[in-house]
Amino acid sequence: MSWRVGIVHTTRVAYSGAARASYNECRMTPPTLPRQIVLATSVRTGANVPIWSYRDYWGTTVSSFDIQEPHEELLVKASATVQTSAAPASPAPLPWPELHERAAASSVLEYLAATPRTTMDDGVVAAVAGRVAGADPAETASEIITWVREQVSYVPASTGVQTTASEAWAAGQGVCQDMAHITVALLRAAGLPARYVSGYLHPDPKAEPGQAVAGQSHAWAEYWTGDWVACDPTNLAPVGERHVVTGRGRDYADVSPLKGIYSGAPSVAMEVTVEVTRLA
Repeated sequence: MSWRVGIVHTTRVAYSGAARASYNECRMTPPTLPRQIVLATSVRTGANVPIWSYRDYWGTTVSSFDIQEPHEELLVKASATVQTSAAPASPAPLPWPELHERAAASSVLEYLAATPRTTMDDGVVAAVAGRVAGADPAETASEIITWVREQVSYVPASTGVQTTASEAWAAGQGVCQDMAHITVALLRAAGLPARYVSGYLHPDPKAEPGQAVAGQSHAWAEYWTGDWVACDPTNLAPVGERHVVTGRGRDYADVSPLKGIYSGAPSVAMEVTVEVTRLA
């Protein structure tokens, strides 16, 4: 089964006065992947400036633009139409010795290292080692994903973009970004290469075509057992038709939807909306 999904992601940043210049990077463009085919994309700004696109080190499409004229508002509107498909069957995992050998000889090795956002306390690392002792890689991942959802409650707006995995774990609550960071951290601690995934999620699995709904930016994880396997620890649901990938990286810092620098008056408000429509 497949869906055709339309996405409109709009960000407005208002300043208390004029910003004299700004440079911005937008990571909101989905790539074509085995599970999703991109039919159309666009990124527009409220300024009449050129937009350059390139692929960053982690494979994410970046749209960059530079505004040199004074402006009191920054507007970025990213649109996409994507054909998605159901979650594929999970591949048989490699045995641990072969997994370690192949990971050490390939680029997935970079997804084993902890980052500031995905560092966990030694006690938690020891606890996860005890929970997965004797398990194969697939069983290890399944146990970790379930444990995260048992220990951390999904509470909207309970954390911010700077919250680390260890902080959210200690609080026992977080948003999808925290669930993904914690899962990635524990998978790496158990010896599985893991990466953070940024994208969108249609909120209604029974959506009928044609009705636009308020969607959301979403985050989940992928782990490597010889091939990449996606998991959504927030929903404990397969990553399938409702999920659209925009970027992958070590953590949120590698794939944040919009970041930049500017000079001038401070920002006073940011408004972000995501509209998602099942088109077919």
